[in-house]
Amino acid sequence: MNDHSNQESQHRGEKPVARREMSRRQFLNYTLGGAGAFMGAGMLVPMIRFAVDPVLQPKAQAQWAKVVEESKVANEPKSFKFKIHQVDGWYESEPELEAWISKGKDGKVFALNPTCKHLGCTVNWNGSPEFKDQYYCPCHGAHYTADGKNLAVAPLPLDEYEVKIEQGFVYLGQLGPNKRV
Repeated sequence: MNDHSNQESQHRGEKPVARREMSRRQFLNYTLGGAGAFMGAGMLVPMIRFAVDPVLQPKAQAQWAKVVEESKVANEPKSFKFKIHQVDGWYESEPELEAWISKGKDGKVFALNPTCKHLGCTVNWNGSPEFKDQYYCPCHGAHYTADGKNLAVAPLPLDEYEVKIEQGFVYLGQLGPNKRV
């Protein structure tokens, strides 16, 4: 009985534990805050997806572009312009590109991109009397062989297009590193 009287005396001096209840104001704050956050996320998620979606799409290979009749391709490089269909995110365009197309010593047709690998200027065949039978960049003096091999200034050879010949026409595909040199 002694323990029981000790416990009663300890509890008499303490206030009873008050249960804390949520007020109406707190309930409204939590409810409106949660609903606002849910609606904000509902608006934000489509905007983020719109911005990120093009990056997540797999990169498509270039389609083949019909450029010129095979009979018009000679041993000496000649410039040909062609258009491709390009999709960049949601922007679609048809830019005009250029390629130097010729036949190699083996008789096979090949095509080079005219963009200089030094600083991106456009090279020309026999563009300088000093560098006969070579591609020459007028911006900084870079020059290349007929196969696109870099001889001076430029760090890399000219890029090469994939080439296929169907029904007497030359088609150009994906642009990539030069495989001829």
